[in-house]
Amino acid sequence: MNIGQAAAESGLSSKMIRHYESIGLLANCQRSEAGYRKYNKNQIHQMRFIRRARDLGFSLEQIRELLSLWQDRSRASSDVKQVALRHIAELNQRIAELTGMRNTLQTLADACCGNNQPDCPIIEELEQ
Repeated sequence: MNIGQAAAESGLSSKMIRHYESIGLLANCQRSEAGYRKYNKNQIHQMRFIRRARDLGFSLEQIRELLSLWQDRSRASSDVKQVALRHIAELNQRIAELTGMRNTLQTLADACCGNNQPDCPIIEELEQ
């Protein structure tokens, strides 16, 4: 299957497939005599794995680790769980930061009259 077909099957764009190959997340595929990329079912399965991991917000390094664990049939599930738990902790931290930003902005927006006057607590906060 060519890169366009692989993209359609995996849910990744052709550009992302090339990028993942260039950084070694995906192994380089075979090439036709004309130099076109040729992918097999196992490679498509790996692309889907990567796409799903990206959908869940895992970083490229975390995905690299998960791919390694996925391919290691003697892995311990506790190793996989540790990767997931670390990611959950990072997500919780980001949620807390975003919640704080939202709350601050909401407070500032509520304090702003939103009229034709130049006074604005949002601008005043940004000036500090």
